[in-house]
Amino acid sequence: MDDTDVDRVDSLEGEDGKLRDFRYAGARLRELTLSGTRLMDGCITGLTTQRARLNDLTLHSVEFSGCDLANLHWGDSKLSRVTFTDCRMLGAVWQEITFDDVVFQGCRLDLATFTRVRTSGSVIFSSCSLREAQFVAGDLSGGVAIDDCDLALAEFSGGGYRGLDLRGNDLSGIRGLGALRHIIIDRPQLQGLAEAFAAEMEITIRPARM
Repeated sequence: MDDTDVDRVDSLEGEDGKLRDFRYAGARLRELTLSGTRLMDGCITGLTTQRARLNDLTLHSVEFSGCDLANLHWGDSKLSRVTFTDCRMLGAVWQEITFDDVVFQGCRLDLATFTRVRTSGSVIFSSCSLREAQFVAGDLSGGVAIDDCDLALAEFSGGGYRGLDLRGNDLSGIRGLGALRHIIIDRPQLQGLAEAFAAEMEITIRPARM
């Protein structure tokens, strides 16, 4: 984004609940609370919060880079053409969110919960940590790819995952295989998937009888 075309702002509130062509950089906040706001064509970099509560937001063409959003709760919003790069969002709660062309690149999303998340366009998680993340009652069918991510103890439950592309990941530690119908994997991943199934079913593996 060309800095000559944007306004540097010290708040994301915006005038009349709208903020466009902006750059918000380096803020260190104890708490960020934002509701009923429309953010368009902007860049948010180096934002650090101890607590973030975001609700009823519409984002279009917004970039998040190098942000640390602790205790993030993001609900009832739509994100379109949004990218998160090298962001830390441990334990984040995403609820009732619609993703449309959203990319998470190199982000820390351990222990995050995605509840009733919907997709209306492509969504990509690339080189992210999703350890112990939970995907609950969402619709991640079609156009969603998780690639080269840490999925240890990540759990999928309820919802729809048809066409979810999980190629390029170690699947041996995932949970909730019963929900993952009609997903896409490659042949070398079958061994890891079998290990995940055995662990989930608490199957005991012993040497063959002589």
